[in-house]
Amino acid sequence: MTDEQPGQRPRRRRVIRVVGVVLGCTLVVGAGGVGWAYWHFDRNIKGVDINSALGTDRPQRPSATPSASASASALPDVPSGTMNILVLGSDSRTGKENQALGGGESGGARSDTAMVVHINDDHSAATVVSIPRDTLVTRPSCPTSSGGSTSVAYNVMFNSAYSLGGPVCAVKTVEKMTGVRMDHYMEIDFAGFADLIDALGGVTVTTTQDIDDKQSHLHLEAGTHRLDGKQALAFARTRHAIGDGSDLGRIALQQQLVKAMLKEMTAGNLLSDPLKLYKVADAVTGSLTTDTGLDSLGELTDLAQGLRQIEPDALKTVMMPVLPAPSDHNRVVADEPKASELWASLR
Repeated sequence: MTDEQPGQRPRRRRVIRVVGVVLGCTLVVGAGGVGWAYWHFDRNIKGVDINSALGTDRPQRPSATPSASASASALPDVPSGTMNILVLGSDSRTGKENQALGGGESGGARSDTAMVVHINDDHSAATVVSIPRDTLVTRPSCPTSSGGSTSVAYNVMFNSAYSLGGPVCAVKTVEKMTGVRMDHYMEIDFAGFADLIDALGGVTVTTTQDIDDKQSHLHLEAGTHRLDGKQALAFARTRHAIGDGSDLGRIALQQQLVKAMLKEMTAGNLLSDPLKLYKVADAVTGSLTTDTGLDSLGELTDLAQGLRQIEPDALKTVMMPVLPAPSDHNRVVADEPKASELWASLR
């Protein structure tokens, strides 16, 4: 998304405007339906009180700078200052719906996609850092719903934190491994993700090799394809039939899928098609779990408003530097000191 010509600047602004509208889910047609739609979308969003669960055993938030204060005074009630958001894609493997979507045979839910989205101080740029789910980490002691706590675990897969302790343990594990305070948490359910793709009318992707993955149930010949929701979800889950079969190849497919979704949101008639916009908004909010600081439509709209300055060419995507784990080449470990230097730049 960095190859646009100078004359296309208005289109880049339209990209951010459309994404903000979809995230906020505030546009519906018909005065009589506005209140009901707002209530419906607001009730769709699920919240988790992560701050209360984790208490004070967390990295400190950076102090606000004068530029951030100036932005806040210009836009009351709009979040400002440096912000870090942990975004997870949760992959439920239970229930008939998820089985039909290629959920596999295992039970429970896993965080198959993990990204730290860092917003700079004046909200003019963002960095998205992907964390491979196969990364071996030290999982800290996490609070449980029964009032107890889990034991510290060493050299375990990163995504085990979510499987064991849900969003609270996922956030605590990320904060311990990075030293970066997560200001917010957002989780997208993969089954809802498939509904979103269908609401958009599908997405177009290109693969340079044949994909025949029995586990994700994806079968594509090399070339360009139009995917529906079920196929797109399989595309996001695929890793065994590409590259070396590791999570690193899957991350590349997921990044391509995100770009394809963005293209659909901005190149079509989303804003001029009330029914399609409603379906997209319903799919987004219906698949979303956030911390209690973002679990209302108003708070999500404020966040979208605060991020409206970020142009696509100011969005940088990177992956946490990793190396094959000495104990298991099917796993990876943080490549130090590069990983620590990356996280330090986000504090």
